[in-house]
Amino acid sequence: MPLEDVQPVSLLCGDCPIRHRAVCARCETDELDTLEQIKYYRRFEAGQTVIWSGDKMDFVASVVSGIATLTQTLEDGRTQMVGLLLPSDFVGRPGRASAAYNVTATTDILMCCFHKKPFEDMMIRTPHIAQRLLEMTLDELDAAREWMLLLGRKTAREKIASLLAIVARRDASNKLQLPQGRMIFDLPLTREAMADYLGLTLETVSRQISALKRDGVIELEGKRHVTVPDMDRLMNEAGEDSDGGFLV
Repeated sequence: MPLEDVQPVSLLCGDCPIRHRAVCARCETDELDTLEQIKYYRRFEAGQTVIWSGDKMDFVASVVSGIATLTQTLEDGRTQMVGLLLPSDFVGRPGRASAAYNVTATTDILMCCFHKKPFEDMMIRTPHIAQRLLEMTLDELDAAREWMLLLGRKTAREKIASLLAIVARRDASNKLQLPQGRMIFDLPLTREAMADYLGLTLETVSRQISALKRDGVIELEGKRHVTVPDMDRLMNEAGEDSDGGFLV
């Protein structure tokens, strides 16, 4: 079950940090007012399961802050991480009754939720929501194809740099006023989880992170607090152009 809020979340759509990237990005003022009436917030603490694969899912949601993982478990108990949910990502599928994957909070997360039926009804009445959800779905498909390229063709160093770039560019909690090109964020995954997600060994992940630090591509405080002095350089290390491709 989600955490009970000591103080309930009260966040207007217009003030939301993911307002211009989430499923509501194209909504007009009157449409946002309608969303205000049907939304609610849920908090989950790091390590909590949001939903299990196959369970009935009676809500859809956008991640407002924090990061979650998508995993799938095989019949013999083996588990594979198949994706990350970052701020503004959409959780759940209209028209589908059950969850396709396990969703687990990697950090403390806040989700803006909608009961599924009212949201599906609003999609029919509000083309802006349906259009934006289609765009996000197609972006997710592009990202999945790019991830296949990353896993199949990129070097270990490029894989690590790509993952760091994804998290850095999508971390909506990073509100610091920093020089252009400089990013600061907390890496949400352990090195073991990174190894699992990227198809690498733990030793390779640690070695490549150390190499990126030694070469000045990243700075580390502890194991999780990362500073990227020059985002363009990190993107080059990831084998991407300055536009970022699927990292946007």
